Amino acid sequence: MPTRIGIVTGGGDCPGLNAVIRAVVKAAAKRGWETFGILGGFDGLLTPVRSRRLDYHEMDGLLFVGGTILGTANKGRFAAKVGLGEAQRIPEDVLAEAQHNVDGQDLSALVVVGGDGSLSIAQQLFEHGIPVVGVPKTIDNDLEATAVTFGFDTAVACATDALDRLRTTAQSHRRVMVLEVMGRYAGWIALHAGVAGGADVILLPEIPFDYETICRQVADREREGKHFTLVVAAEGAREKGGGYVTQGAREGNREAHLGGIGAVVTAEIQRRTGKEARACVLGHLQRGGAPTTFDRVLCSLFGVKAVALVAEGKFGHMVSLRPPVVGEVKITEAIGRLRTVPPAGDMVRAARALGISFGD
Repeated sequence: MPTRIGIVTGGGDCPGLNAVIRAVVKAAAKRGWETFGILGGFDGLLTPVRSRRLDYHEMDGLLFVGGTILGTANKGRFAAKVGLGEAQRIPEDVLAEAQHNVDGQDLSALVVVGGDGSLSIAQQLFEHGIPVVGVPKTIDNDLEATAVTFGFDTAVACATDALDRLRTTAQSHRRVMVLEVMGRYAGWIALHAGVAGGADVILLPEIPFDYETICRQVADREREGKHFTLVVAAEGAREKGGGYVTQGAREGNREAHLGGIGAVVTAEIQRRTGKEARACVLGHLQRGGAPTTFDRVLCSLFGVKAVALVAEGKFGHMVSLRPPVVGEVKITEAIGRLRTVPPAGDMVRAARALGISFGD
């Protein structure tokens, strides 16, 4: 019987998931292996198992299709992350049931595509005896042990395009426009999009801000004859001495739902400066649609490497990009810690040199 491997996509959706699935299936088929997709996230491993065989020819056209043909979920019986820096053990009976069903499906290995939460689940599955290989995914780019995660470049492109569009309306109406972007507790999307989109103020979780400093930037631009200001706010940005802005109470064992900082900042700028200000929340647009060319290439490299790790028996490892090498690291080296923006790093220093304020 040919080797069978499974693939599961967990956590939030992300541009490039289908491109990774395509690469895994094609690379596996070249080795004479079968690939089975686990449907609906990790809960698809539980009884009754939800899976289907992925045909090599079915992969044509998937390279540029957003979402995941397998479906995904960021809640259910496999919750391993419950908050910033908080993790929990998956119940033993759930792990045992998953292992039993992986064996019952004759799967030689399981490729897990996900971010910190999904890879934390993958590590627990591995510790329970399931041969696992990880592929790093998250638009937030906050995963340790890899230079970049797929989906990030597409999210930045989306946010940059939004800034380009907001600039023209801000100029036309002489307004302050505040764009709120995703990223949770890491400001990578806000930072990269802010620099690429010519923002005047970038608010990051890593650099708590002060409203007086933000309003001073607006006033300085007014004196220079620039009667509009573009502000990019990461959803995890917070005022000095303040907490994160969230939407509603935390649901059960899920992480807090960050969001709303854009509206808060907009209202405060308008109150303090008297200038008309508007907020725009980009939201889930950053997680949908076709991946950029960079992400398509990265997904292809990651998927092929994941199959190679299975062939080499390097289970408990995650594919990792350390330019120019696509290699691997232990999953334990990537989970349980956030890769955040260095406040004194090259990107922040370059942005400051360009006259961008971080509100500090």
